[in-house]
Amino acid sequence: MANFTIDGFLLMTFPGDPEIEILRASLFLVLYLVALTGNFLIITVTSLDHSLNSPMYFFLKHLSCLDLCFITATVPRSICDSFMHSGNISLWECILQCFAAITPCSAEVGMLTVMSYDRYVAICFPLHYEIIMDVNTCVYGVLAVWTSGVIAGVMHTAATFSIQFCGPYIIHQFFCDIPQLLKLSCSDDYISELGVTAFLVLVAFCCFIFIGFSYTHIFSTVLRIPSAEGRTKAFSTCLPHLCVVTLFFSTAVFEFLKPHSDSPSGLDFLITVFYTVVPPTLNPMIYSLKNNVMKTALRRVFKERKASLF
Repeated sequence: MANFTIDGFLLMTFPGDPEIEILRASLFLVLYLVALTGNFLIITVTSLDHSLNSPMYFFLKHLSCLDLCFITATVPRSICDSFMHSGNISLWECILQCFAAITPCSAEVGMLTVMSYDRYVAICFPLHYEIIMDVNTCVYGVLAVWTSGVIAGVMHTAATFSIQFCGPYIIHQFFCDIPQLLKLSCSDDYISELGVTAFLVLVAFCCFIFIGFSYTHIFSTVLRIPSAEGRTKAFSTCLPHLCVVTLFFSTAVFEFLKPHSDSPSGLDFLITVFYTVVPPTLNPMIYSLKNNVMKTALRRVFKERKASLF
């Protein structure tokens, strides 16, 4: 509780080099606008177009919501700080930012797992798909995902800020990064945070194993389809999700396994960017570039909006 006597922290990425800070902020602004546009389009199209009223697109809409929450928790504040040449963040703002970043990130693990189960049922049990993946199953699945994200956010945030911090209160990152916060601990009193981290890593690993199990059965089923056209169609519904899973977990593993030095380098910053900024930006592109159904629905929604305006 003694942490509440401190004023806040200083976020510092490239000290003494304002030109690089402005360049980074400009790049972040472009990436954020791309992520904002792509995810907002997916949310809009899947909500307005009735041809996308299926579990796959219902889950995709919530994945885009999580991506928007994740990137919005860190990037806009960093852009403003760079352009205003200020990196000060209060204690309560840091607590809120940690919670706002951890919650969608943790929930995304669950969402990707639910989406893999949806693809598993659709391809391995097509005749029972509508019975298994009914409205109640989809709604309860999404509620469980969001709830698990909030619980993980509360656990992580509470464990982190129960630690006694010692000055200088400098965080060598563009947001309140938990590994950087742990370096400010006055002693080895962060066992509770390590316990929470170990538990959540175990849960994420179990989700990863489940996804791998699902895709093992999916590929086994698809390869038994006699027609090449049928195999191509089945693969086309799975590959975007598999790409997103690979992108998310690979960047997470790099972030988790990278050595946390006392003097972070540009590589540390780059790995964190790949984990926090790149997936929310690329996910809409991965799901829409080769998805003819999505592109057709997008054109249809724009035509309807244009017709209603004139």
